[in-house]
Order: sequence, then structure tokens, then C-alpha cells
Amino acid sequence: MRAPTFPAALALAICAWPIAAQSRDAIVAGRLSDPEVAHSRPAPRMPDGHPDLGNDKGAWNPRTIVNLSGDGTGGPARSPVERKVDVPFQPWAKTLYEKRRGDLQKDDPEARCLPPGIPRMMATPFPFQVYQLPGRVLFLYEGGAHIWRVIYTDGRPHEKDPNPSFLGESIGRWEGDTFVVDAIGFNDEFWLDQDGHPHTESLHVIERYTRTDEMTLHYEVTIDDAKAYTKAWTTSYTIPWSPGTELLEYICQENNKDLSHLVGK
Repeated sequence: MRAPTFPAALALAICAWPIAAQSRDAIVAGRLSDPEVAHSRPAPRMPDGHPDLGNDKGAWNPRTIVNLSGDGTGGPARSPVERKVDVPFQPWAKTLYEKRRGDLQKDDPEARCLPPGIPRMMATPFPFQVYQLPGRVLFLYEGGAHIWRVIYTDGRPHEKDPNPSFLGESIGRWEGDTFVVDAIGFNDEFWLDQDGHPHTESLHVIERYTRTDEMTLHYEVTIDDAKAYTKAWTTSYTIPWSPGTELLEYICQENNKDLSHLVGK
């Protein structure tokens, strides 16, 4: 059975569960348990020689990363990044970040069913699938308002003035066995993580996806936003594979009964 998870610190009630069941047991959206694997085989490859990022039956199963710096609510168990980061805040960004943590994230956009944005989309505990297509790579997400993301790999450059959006404009390329995504064109309506690291529309994100073996996706992200931080900073963690998993319908916008509980302090 799929166990429920919650996209915001105080979301103790479920926004909306899938109305369909695939068996007599209720099936709900959210993170699955990690499979027990004694030995993982090498990463599979596509016909073009590049690593297969997940086109086979199954899904990536991200853990909750409360705080991308690793210094978050709940300690390492809730922010399992590879190493702690001393985030180089601009003064106003530090003040806003501390306010968000201090008032228990009562204004968290994800708790109001807005898309988590990038990189938070990769740290929200709902499965996602990846499909490598000619000229683009497609990410399908169960959570985060049940959305998709297109990463273009046809050699096009970024637009000079992309329309600001939650997932930005993403251009991908391969560096050896690592898929590198360069993303700009973000709006400022989402948080970088649950603890509330801020950003502006100047946000520039570089992501690096490496399938180190059949069961593991290594994710590294660099945050570059000179208006919010004095220099770029990088964090990383791993995302496990869940064989045979298919995405369920999760519609957060419907029947969200928990907003009245997000009172903070």
C-alpha cells in the first residue's frame, strides 16, 4: 500500500487522494518504501549509449529534503544531503529565510497546491518518471500538482527573455554519463525547499543527473542567484529507484481541508 506523505511542514491532513483503487486495498499518493536490494546491477543504457534515466517500468522515489543546506528541521534524517552547506545569503534573503522558519512555514506555496518549482520538485516525496525522447527529455511528476517538465536536448539556446514560470526553461546536454540541465526563466512564487530558502526571478539552476547504478540516481544542483546569494552554492543527494511503480493521479487542488490549520506563529 502506498503510504501518505505531506508536502508542507504542517500539512497534517491530505489535500486530495486518488479516487481510484487498483485492488481491495486503498491506494494513496505519496512516497513508497525503499526496496531491499542485496546487489544493484549497472545502470541500463539506451540504444544511443547514454544511460537510461528511467524509461523502463518503474519510478524514481525521492526522499523529503526539508532543507537543501542540510541544516534543516528534523536534522539529517529529514534533510539527507551528502554534506552541509554554509549558504551565502544576501542580508534580505537571510532575514526572509529566518522568518519562514520561525513562523513554521505558514505561507509555504506548496501547502497551497502550487508547483514546488526547481529544485524543490526533486525533493518532494512523490514518485516521478523520466522519458528520453528525440530532442527532449520528459519528466512526469505524481505530486506537485501532478505536472510535467520538458527539457530540450535539440541544441536550441535559451530564449532571451523567457516567460517566468514555476519550472523555468530547461536546456539539457550530456557530459559523459551525466545529464546536465541548465534552467532559467523562473518566477519567484515558490520556495527552493520546505524550510524556505528564497530566490528571485534571476535564479539560474544547474542540475546534474547521474544514474550510478540500476537503483540509484545521483542528483546535484547548483543555485546561482546573485540577488539572493553572494555566490553560487551546490548541494547533492541520491534518489532511489522503485521497480514496477506507476504514477497515480494526485490532485492537490481539490478538497484541501488543511489550509485553515496552517496558522504558524
